Amino acid sequence: MRPWTYDDDDKIFGTNYPVSICFIVVNEFCERFSYYGMKALLTLYFLTYLKWDKDLSTAVYHAFSGLCYFTPILGAFIADSWLGKYKTIIYLSIVYVIGHVVKSVGAIPTVGSTELHIALSMSGLILIALGTGGIKPCVAAFGGDQFDEEHTTERQKFFSIFYMSINAGSFLSTIITPILRGDVKCFGGDCYALAFGVPAALMVVALVVFIAGSSLYKRTPPQGNVLWEVCNCIGFALKNRWNKSKHDPPKKHWLDWAEEKYSMRLIQEIKMVLRVLVLYIPLPMFWALFDQQSFYRVMLNALLILVFVPIFDLIIYPLVRLCGLKITPLRKMAMGMVFAALAFGAATLVEVNVVVRMSSNHSDCILLQKSTHTRQNPYCSCFQENLNVYTDVTCISNSGKTSKLNLGLLDFGACYTVILTEEAGKIVPHKIEDVKANNVHIAYQIPQYILITAGEVMFSITGLEFSYSQAPANMKSVLQAGWLLTVAFGNVIVLIVAEGAGLEQWIEFLLFACLLLGVCIIFSVMAHFYTYVDPEEMEKLYLENSVREEDDSDFKKKNNEIELNKTGKSTKM
Repeated sequence: MRPWTYDDDDKIFGTNYPVSICFIVVNEFCERFSYYGMKALLTLYFLTYLKWDKDLSTAVYHAFSGLCYFTPILGAFIADSWLGKYKTIIYLSIVYVIGHVVKSVGAIPTVGSTELHIALSMSGLILIALGTGGIKPCVAAFGGDQFDEEHTTERQKFFSIFYMSINAGSFLSTIITPILRGDVKCFGGDCYALAFGVPAALMVVALVVFIAGSSLYKRTPPQGNVLWEVCNCIGFALKNRWNKSKHDPPKKHWLDWAEEKYSMRLIQEIKMVLRVLVLYIPLPMFWALFDQQSFYRVMLNALLILVFVPIFDLIIYPLVRLCGLKITPLRKMAMGMVFAALAFGAATLVEVNVVVRMSSNHSDCILLQKSTHTRQNPYCSCFQENLNVYTDVTCISNSGKTSKLNLGLLDFGACYTVILTEEAGKIVPHKIEDVKANNVHIAYQIPQYILITAGEVMFSITGLEFSYSQAPANMKSVLQAGWLLTVAFGNVIVLIVAEGAGLEQWIEFLLFACLLLGVCIIFSVMAHFYTYVDPEEMEKLYLENSVREEDDSDFKKKNNEIELNKTGKSTKM
């Protein structure tokens, strides 16, 4: 195991950045390329390869996304209580690679039946969710562990670099893997096997790179079943408090009722973690709003992140400090929430609907489509990669006969009337444009992209570093998992509101923006009463106290021995 301090040779070009973080950052880039590259094709794969309908495809997609953000708790438990972060990353990365391979094999048309393809695909996705979720809290915390305690500034900048690697991997993979699927043909169709195989290869590279840095890593050994001990301590405190007598003196904190069985150190560490987790309760609303971005916004957002992170770290934050203003981590996060709310509030000014009215002199025919808007076409019976062009609209007669209609381009902001006539035994649409198409240029959305990206930089990167800095040494991964759970619950909110309420998109945006502003006020009040702690200083204090207690114990033991010797001599006399 590496010692706790590094030689100058272990630093990057004489800086205070350890060489080991290079391997961790490259590992994260490859892993994120792997994850987002596979995920970019997932819905298309369900619809066009497995032939699932839109509802089932959407449900499985969201279930997989949610599972990826709930499994970090499992990874954190394994890392902090059993294997340590290093071994947990390696073992779960192997599970991750197996999941990718199984998923890729399931995309080969010549391998078995459709039922086998579905079984392999679902098995692969479950393994991927276990792998990516399991290593997610460990990699960030492991990167933070590489820095000496006095290099706090460098550690904060590491989390910025770490976040840039995430977005670089996301940006490149969402460009490359769709090209591999569409432009490369194999087995007589789209090459999903290759498009899934490349992310699998990148995950292998991620694992190899991480192992290559093994001799340089600083590793914090696990300290037993921490989560189990924490749960037992909380349970014991609640039980004692419930059974307390009215004559018992009051305690400052309800966890203090566990003092008779558990150490003060453990109780203080649990208090630290619980204070942060309570602070995280309002945060899922940020991710619920952030999840409303379309595919193209995600692409632009990832690109802007790569530009904005160095601007904030090297220019904006130093300028703010030069002005004598102190921006605490929680204030940064609150400001990030405000920026995100403003961005999506402004989005309601640009997002517009397409309305299509259908009339027919062929009364035997019912069209399935009635309207559409910029994000999705909820009435389409077939998947359209270009949502503006409708070449395959379904028309079903009362007798059950199905016809396909070509409505052509339905442009944003326009209002159409389509008259259906029967000509030569076929239903023919005649489109009339009642209201001309909206001519608002997409460049009007650039301020929104800038606001949401600035909000993400201030909120997400700060949250990563805050979760690490406020966690005890033996629960770093646990608190990182708690931070990731806010993303998971944000996805749950989206499923409930966006999928269940059926609101128009501009109303959805406005609703989420208003909710986030309200949550920001609540969070700001909670942050005002939060007291920052330095776990490393507490660690030193605990060590000093334990040494002092040992010295006192030795002193008392020696005094007792002296007294016994004196007593023995006087007895003999």
